[in-house]
Formats: sequence, structure tokens, C-alpha cells
Amino acid sequence: MKAMRVAPFLLFALTLSFGLAAGTCMAAGAADGAPTQFRVDPYWPKPLLNNWIFGAVGGIAVDRHDHIWIIQRPGSLTEDEKAASFNPPRTQCCIPAPSVVEFDQKGNVLRSWGGPGQGFDFPKREHGIYVDPQDNVWIGGNDEVDHQVLKFTADGKFLMQIGAAGKTGGSNDTKLLGKPAQMELDTAANEIYVADGYLNRRVIVFDATTGAYKRHWGAYGARPSDEKMPKYDPTAAPSKQFGSPVHCVRIARDGLLYVCDRQNDRIQVFHKDGTFVKEFFIEPKTLANGSVWDMFLSNDPQQKYMYVADGANNRVHVLLRENGAEVSSFGRSGRMAGEFHWVHNIAIDSKDNIYTAEVDNGKRVQRFTPLP
Repeated sequence: MKAMRVAPFLLFALTLSFGLAAGTCMAAGAADGAPTQFRVDPYWPKPLLNNWIFGAVGGIAVDRHDHIWIIQRPGSLTEDEKAASFNPPRTQCCIPAPSVVEFDQKGNVLRSWGGPGQGFDFPKREHGIYVDPQDNVWIGGNDEVDHQVLKFTADGKFLMQIGAAGKTGGSNDTKLLGKPAQMELDTAANEIYVADGYLNRRVIVFDATTGAYKRHWGAYGARPSDEKMPKYDPTAAPSKQFGSPVHCVRIARDGLLYVCDRQNDRIQVFHKDGTFVKEFFIEPKTLANGSVWDMFLSNDPQQKYMYVADGANNRVHVLLRENGAEVSSFGRSGRMAGEFHWVHNIAIDSKDNIYTAEVDNGKRVQRFTPLP
């Protein structure tokens, strides 16, 4: 077949068109090399093995090997989606994938595991995943009985449980959790920080080896309360309590701690002892489900940018970490590559690729590659 030649101006136009269609953020790039614009990679991950299908993807993380981990919800699949799992099969596809799946950079599945086992309470509705520098995998859940954080090896061997399924004691209990959403390790101190969560209104810290309680706090570093709070009102004074859920906790290299107060459309920043530093409001007029679902910091030495997953407006915001000013954004509501439905979590690898996870009926992961 004779190759078709394309005029340079036409090739440029096609490239630009593809970038816009695929969700490219067209803002100027950062002078210091930290990316602020991204384009979707429509070929990542590769087609799943074993006739698998994902349900709602409740968490995503990148480990020290640049492998990508997700936790997804097989129980969220409809009968039509998992029709091949019945006996006899109702259609050719599909079968629910295991809850925890690990990918390499090319999008190949490397490992998978999950589900009930002896000695621990696997969550009924999976939510949140974190892989620590020792390759231990931490997960949580947000079903009405999911009040526990679990720690496994990378192969799925159970190591520890903090909290207990079906047992909760409120936002000032030092042993029990309340539908924890996400967690992150302070390696130097060997402390695991938990965003706790969909029921409780706090950050709580435990010893990462023994599970022993260390400390906890609520909004502005104060003692949390479980009193009924009014609905978020952007015209009212900022709430003195975290809303529901407290959806993420992230640790910067300089020791600052970033907490996603999702329903209140804000990120609050603390020192590791719970001392309040400052707060940022993101899309503060958002009334449905809140605008701050997850965030991650850029890889540059100063971690100049925050990448914020906004599941209500279905965008990823690129903000200056110093003051929360928006530099750029990408995504919109939709079903096409580069679009989102309830973008729930975000992660970044060492090459500055951004990975997103979608819940509700979004049920997918996507990768966005940085542009010069």
C-alpha cells in the first residue's frame, strides 16, 4: 500500500485537534520543569486478562517501582456487566476482577488479590489504597460496617488490622475508626496517617508496625465533634469542623500535611503534630458532593503544584501549593477518553504521569501524560 503524505500544516492541525479532544490542558507549562498540562493516553491500561471487568475504582496509588495499584469494587458491578460469571454464563463477557490489581508502566497486570480471609475483615465496599516504601499495601472501606484499615504484603499476605468491622466509637475514640477513606505513611517516624473519614471527622495517627494510637485532630487542629452540622453554604463562615467525608491525607517532603475536606470544598494544611497552618478553597460554589476528592503534589524539589481531583465538577485542577491559585486544569464530565464521571482519586509516578480512578458508574482508570 502506498503511504499517504500529509502536509505539515495539516499534520499540526490534526495533532492539535487530537490533543483538545483527548482532554489536553492547553495552559502554559511550568518554567521549572514541573508539568502543568497533560494529555490522556487512550491505550493505558492494556485490555484486562481473564475476561475481567472493573467496578467502581475506589483508590489508586503508585509504588516505589513506578507500578500502579488500584482497589476496585466487584460488588458494584451490575448483573449485565458481570454476565459471564453466572452458571451458566449469560453472555461472553465479563467476570469481576479481584479487588486489588497491580499494573506495570505498560499497563500489564502483574498481581491481583483480595477478598475475605482468615484473621481480618476485608472491606465490604473497597475505598482507598496506599503502598508504602516497604511495598506494604494499605486499604480501607466505606460501607456502613467498614471501620477498619488493613495492611498486607504486596502479594496479599495479611499483616495488621487497625479498627474493627461493625464497631465505631466516634471522632474521639482512640482505637476504633469510622469508615476511613485514605491513608499515608510518614516513613521517618513510622507513623500511618488516616483520613477518618466517611463517618468520623478527623485525621488520626497510629504506629505503622503495632497499630498503637498516637494522636488525632479535627478541622483547624481542634478537637473534632460529631454534632450535626448544617449543609455546606459558600456564603457562610467556614465550618469549624471537617465535613463528611474527610477524604484524603497527603504528606509533603517539607513535612506539611494536606487534608481533603471534600464536602467543604477545601484543603487544610497542618504540621504533623496537628497544628493548623492554612487552608485553600477550590471551586467554593460547588454544592454537590464537594470539590476536593483527592490531591497529590508534583515531583519537583519544591513540590510547587497540587494536582486536585474534583469529582463533582469532574476536573483535575493544577494549583500552586503556596497559595492555591489555579494554574490550569484538565477534564470535564463525560464518557470519552480524557473525560470523567466522579473522578475519585489521583496518583503520580516518577515520570510525572498522572493516574485517575473513577467511582459511581465511571468504573475506570486513566493515565495522563505531561506535555512540554
